[in-house]
Amino acid sequence: MKHLVFLYIIIPHLISGIVNIMDIKPIKTEQDYQKALVEIERLFEAELNTPEQDYLEVLVTLVEAYEKVNYPIDYPDPIEAILYYLDSRGLSVEALQEEIDSTINLTAILNRQAILSLDAIRQLHTHLGIPAEVLIQSYPLAV
Repeated sequence: MKHLVFLYIIIPHLISGIVNIMDIKPIKTEQDYQKALVEIERLFEAELNTPEQDYLEVLVTLVEAYEKVNYPIDYPDPIEAILYYLDSRGLSVEALQEEIDSTINLTAILNRQAILSLDAIRQLHTHLGIPAEVLIQSYPLAV
């Protein structure tokens, strides 16, 4: 069962060309969410330090909160995350192995023949910047 989230779309009423009054309505449906996305797109080029830009910031924050509940993104598999971080930084497994403790068998970990130890998680977090939340997840080992 989805949690009922009380988020709000703030719909501006234009009076004399400026935002004066705001009606607050909860984002309850996909239709409300889609309307908010359209409004964000409309306001995307809002000038800095204007009521429109303030409205845009509030709306983006609320939409992000709605998405977090209704469209959660799971963390990636720890091994896939390590491989992605290596590839995106142009690093080889060998180069990373030289940077971390030699007692950590990175090849065995990446081949899913060994689990990530706490020390390996700490070092991968430090050297690659992979969030610890990603690295502490369990993952299947090769049989």
